[in-house]
Amino acid sequence: MRAAVITSFDAPPVYGEHPDPVATGEHDMVVEVLAAGLHHLTRAKANGTHYSATGDFPLVPGVDGVVRDGAGRLRYAVLDDTNLGTFAERTVIDARRSVLLSDDIDPVRVAAAMNPGMASWVALRRRVAFREGQSVLVLGATGSAGGMAVQIAKRFGAARVVAAGRDTTRFKALGALGADRTITLDEAGAAADVDVVLDFLWGEPAAGAMLPMLTARADRSAPLTWIQIGSMAGATAPVPSAALRAARLRILGSGIGSVPPRDFIAELPELADAVTEGALDVHARAVPMAEIARAWTERTRERLVFVP
Repeated sequence: MRAAVITSFDAPPVYGEHPDPVATGEHDMVVEVLAAGLHHLTRAKANGTHYSATGDFPLVPGVDGVVRDGAGRLRYAVLDDTNLGTFAERTVIDARRSVLLSDDIDPVRVAAAMNPGMASWVALRRRVAFREGQSVLVLGATGSAGGMAVQIAKRFGAARVVAAGRDTTRFKALGALGADRTITLDEAGAAADVDVVLDFLWGEPAAGAMLPMLTARADRSAPLTWIQIGSMAGATAPVPSAALRAARLRILGSGIGSVPPRDFIAELPELADAVTEGALDVHARAVPMAEIARAWTERTRERLVFVP
């Protein structure tokens, strides 16, 4: 079969021949890959910058995708701890880490949306006791995952969603997605009284926003949960010590390890339904798998999805 293969952390993927997959476990099945998204997680695992990267090569990247099983059924599948990902004509999945999809879905749309949507969906469902009527700040809202976080927070009943980001040209679109207010990163004080922060940036933007937000809160004893989801602005953040003393701040993370696999899997069906019914706005572009070397480093607001 044909697949994209990476041989070292600093090597780009090469599309070529690769041995056919073999199912070995009790719940394993060989499936045909229909669409697989190029996510930030996929790149980070492949180049060694994500904490879950193993460094085992050769590696076929791809952490999820829409596949067709041997019975002809469509599934969305998540892969973990494997060197045979979804950037191939066929792969092996654990059926327990997949959900069935209807035959009329758009594979490219689903493959584009599930991974970035899962980030905020799982954070609000599994890392905090989020309640209808609470308010949310999305830090890094101008990215694709951040834009989906705005929509998901509203879907879960957020009374107010503040969207913060660098790209002001995206602010109008974020308003259309449900953001009640859009601010730049240096205006974090305007979101002082939110209940939850969904942070896709970390680094200096997070550290710089904390103290202005906390000191401007009307009631500093009201809890603020800061959920660290992504690190697009830096793997470390110089959090000021005063931020931990000046208000009732709780910082936690949401990702592989802090959320058990069973919790991720439990949320997949409802998220898949939301995507397939068109409740979440998705910007996706299909790219032939054979063009992966060119597309691997492409920067675009669209979620690139590889197709055979």
